[in-house]
Amino acid sequence: MNQPTTNNQQPATIVVLISGNGSNLQAILEACASGELNAQVVAVISNKRDAFGLERARRVNVPAIVKPKLKAQERREYDAELADLVASYQPDWVVLAGWMRVLSAAFLDRFPQHVVNLHPALPGTFPGIHAIERAYEAYQAGEMTHTGVMVHLVPDEGVDDGPVLAQEIVPIKADDTLESLEARVHAIEHRVLAATLKTLLQKGER
Repeated sequence: MNQPTTNNQQPATIVVLISGNGSNLQAILEACASGELNAQVVAVISNKRDAFGLERARRVNVPAIVKPKLKAQERREYDAELADLVASYQPDWVVLAGWMRVLSAAFLDRFPQHVVNLHPALPGTFPGIHAIERAYEAYQAGEMTHTGVMVHLVPDEGVDDGPVLAQEIVPIKADDTLESLEARVHAIEHRVLAATLKTLLQKGER
């Protein structure tokens, strides 16, 4: 890891891992460009070749790298190779922004307490994929009235259950469709992720 910085020093460096559209990556890029974050995205890495987030990175001249897992490749071998690739950019933080693989210790142990994940649900609810859809179904079944967003550290292989850095409730409205709920959750994700990264950088916890 690089040495701690303040807003008067060099920007923090961030590597973002994605698997899809990259709207949360876009929020990070825009926060960096506006000066909200004293940080620079130094690389975007995707395990999916068709992830649109790669194009978002290219548009602002950020290295956009595809690192797919080969079918015959062991999970830990892939994670170790991914860690080597990420480490080559000397990041202060690694941000999982729609990264759809559970990382093993072969990756996480290389960046202890410096891997941050965004998840569209509150702590302890709907870990894993399709969290917004599952929350909407639970609302329709009368089991809950709200969902939420959280940002957390990723210390181990647990799924969406690391130490929580920030969370925000998202009410589910009576006239919500799945699409309208998704849009509202994503908008809050963008804001909460940028604000959480700003807090981390201001604390100098690099």
